[in-house]
Amino acid sequence: MKKLLMMAALLLSWNAGALELAGVKLADTAQVGNAGLVLNGAGIRSKWFFKIYVAALFLPQKQTSGEAIIADEHEHRMALHILHELSSKKLFNALNEANHTTAELTALDAQLKQMAQIFDAVKEVKPGDVIALDFLPASGTQISVNGAARGTIAGAAFNRALLGIWLGNRPVQDDLKKGLLGG
Repeated sequence: MKKLLMMAALLLSWNAGALELAGVKLADTAQVGNAGLVLNGAGIRSKWFFKIYVAALFLPQKQTSGEAIIADEHEHRMALHILHELSSKKLFNALNEANHTTAELTALDAQLKQMAQIFDAVKEVKPGDVIALDFLPASGTQISVNGAARGTIAGAAFNRALLGIWLGNRPVQDDLKKGLLGG
């Protein structure tokens, strides 16, 4: 009996760190450049009654402030695990939903066009695909699909605007922000 209890405790502790959302098992850690990152939190992006993607935020250390994460210029990853098929246009629109001012969007026009070109080359994403948005301070935001680098967009300002979609004062979805912040 004692052995059985010890085995059960071992199995429970082994699975305690693994997070699963909408059937997506998320890693506890990620590597971006030379930086080892930890899973800060995750959540599901829904629109109407569709589950669009599971977002997982990886940081150098756990953080609960969206503003602090946006301001930080260390390596990080936002991984989007696709749950619903999206064309390149819908994918771009899904990542361009933030409530930015006209002046902010104008300042990011070249980067937004570059992001649109990257997603046009991707054409579409399907359930099971993973988009990684990796911020590398020396080069910018690297966009990868299923582990294949598709392009890098320079500038910390672009990355801050991108993170603002999920973590800003007016996030695309409040419960998604809460999940990404570990709540």
